[in-house]
Amino acid sequence: MDTVTSQTGQVRELVERRLAELLEEQLGRLGFLGGHDAELVREFLVEFVLSGGKRLRPAFVYWGYRAAGGERPAEVLPAACAMELVHAAALLLDDVMDEAASRRGRPTAHVALAALHRASGRRGDAGRFGESVATLFALLAWSWADAALLETGPRLGAALDVFTRLRVEAIGGQYLDLAAAAGPGAGQEQADTISLYKSGKYTVEGPLHLGHAVAGGCPRTRRTLSAYALPLGAAFQLRDDVNGVFGDPAHTGKACADLLQGKATFLLAYARRVTGSPLLDGITDERGAAAARELIVRCGALGAAEQRIAALTDEAVAALDRPPGIPPEARQALTELATLSTAKSL
Repeated sequence: MDTVTSQTGQVRELVERRLAELLEEQLGRLGFLGGHDAELVREFLVEFVLSGGKRLRPAFVYWGYRAAGGERPAEVLPAACAMELVHAAALLLDDVMDEAASRRGRPTAHVALAALHRASGRRGDAGRFGESVATLFALLAWSWADAALLETGPRLGAALDVFTRLRVEAIGGQYLDLAAAAGPGAGQEQADTISLYKSGKYTVEGPLHLGHAVAGGCPRTRRTLSAYALPLGAAFQLRDDVNGVFGDPAHTGKACADLLQGKATFLLAYARRVTGSPLLDGITDERGAAAARELIVRCGALGAAEQRIAALTDEAVAALDRPPGIPPEARQALTELATLSTAKSL
């Protein structure tokens, strides 16, 4: 019998194969753009999707499906692909909003598109062009996600309801994040709310519920999945915050922006509460960011974040044993995913 780890690897291969097929199908609908512009879509959207990271969200979709009793992988693949396409859209938009220069060790889409604009001598502002085209490509990925979900089958209605909710919540969380960064500095409660809706529910609970909906699972299993997902989603976002401040962009996949933009994170909220230091506000360069990082370590914020990640992850895994329980294979896979999604990437 295959181990859970090898099965999860096989699921990733299935998702990536179906993603490649779907993207080629959808590119065929853009023939009216002409060769050059269609190639831009291929380079900055299709290749971005296909070279994606850990595929965590499709994995949660799949194991939510299996936890709810689903037994046919092909049945849940459309939803898993749809989730990955929404994630690609979110990353493209996030990079524009964060004014990020790099992701996954390469220039972000809007930066690279702006450079192409300048190199070709086109009229207009190159930066505005890059941001506008990257936004359009994100909207295209968002639309392709709906096209993928249409293949769900008889439970499309239930799946679409979950899919819509998770997208609405992610957008609301992103708005709260932007609003807090523009304000005087978020407290812990506000940081927790932003973490929950911007990333936690979108990364873990929403995908699990999506798989559950495709399988036609029962309400009790859905509650078990939420009891696992909510603390794990919080732990995932905490790890992302820590990696964003202390990690190497070549490994984390993004340049550090949280400190420069004063994002509402646990680290900053904790450090502000304990120290009240002005070093944490109005950071404009790497020198200021380095001083803030030193202060975050010295005041205990980093240690507190690590302890909280461990406690939340343990809480999530323990929830999998609540009655009525879930199939052993799904429990083992979700336990492994809890470790994977909160691992250090420094």
